[in-house]
Amino acid sequence: MNPKPLHYLLLFAGVTVLMFFTLSKPQASVPSAPGFQAHRVVAHAMGGIEGLTYTNSYEAFIANYEKGTRVFEADLLLSKDDRLIARHEWGEKFTEMLGQEAMVKPDERGTVWSYREFKEAKILGRYEPLGWEDILDLMERYPDIYVVTDTKQIKTEEFNRIYTKIVQSAKKRDAALLDRVVPQIYNREMWGDVERLHSFEQVIYTLYQSEDSDEQVIEFAKEKRLAAVTMSETRATEKLVTALNSIGVPSYVHTVNEPRSIAKFKRMGVYGFYTDFLSEQDAARAGWTAYLGF
Repeated sequence: MNPKPLHYLLLFAGVTVLMFFTLSKPQASVPSAPGFQAHRVVAHAMGGIEGLTYTNSYEAFIANYEKGTRVFEADLLLSKDDRLIARHEWGEKFTEMLGQEAMVKPDERGTVWSYREFKEAKILGRYEPLGWEDILDLMERYPDIYVVTDTKQIKTEEFNRIYTKIVQSAKKRDAALLDRVVPQIYNREMWGDVERLHSFEQVIYTLYQSEDSDEQVIEFAKEKRLAAVTMSETRATEKLVTALNSIGVPSYVHTVNEPRSIAKFKRMGVYGFYTDFLSEQDAARAGWTAYLGF
């Protein structure tokens, strides 16, 4: 017998069995709720640009919007003069990574900057840093985008100041903008802090600073009807993801830049992904073929 037909037959049988088990695993269904959940991809820190991450820049937004991304996470901090800006941190090494060290005095590279200093220090000399008002401009100009907040100051007083600015500044323009702002909270107590300021349509519980057990996360998600739970690759387990899916709460995983990783987590039942470089189309294609390396 010619071994080639047998080889192909066995290969076909193996792939068929693998597909059966892959597709029989718990898959996250598309949530029925409107809003950002219509999308699988969240651009981390406004998305990457030219291999650079964490810029939170205008150019990064444009590059990723043009790829089809519609949900953008923004890192938010308060400047020295109490203005809300999009920046991940103030560390000196971070300033050097963004190529901004020449824009400020050496003794100020690791300190909190004023709003003017922040805006004048272009990233790598060419990318435009975004203040919160700039992000509101983008939301008005692009009515199909959603902004997920990642507040880097989470002490109660600072967190409340940040959200007070978010709510008040949006209401001055158009209160409907807040329908497309998606707060991330970092512990269960923050739910009340956010609700006192505004009843947002969708809230995400992100677990990277949480000490809650899986059982506490599930109960909280069910009680508050959370829009999603976001977790790191190491925190994501099939047990937790399946339990969240069973109560209709989708899971998102951060930060994923490899199609194979997306394929693995989709098999687990994860619904969406925070990413620097991947698009909605990349996430859609990352099925069992990507997992196998085809």
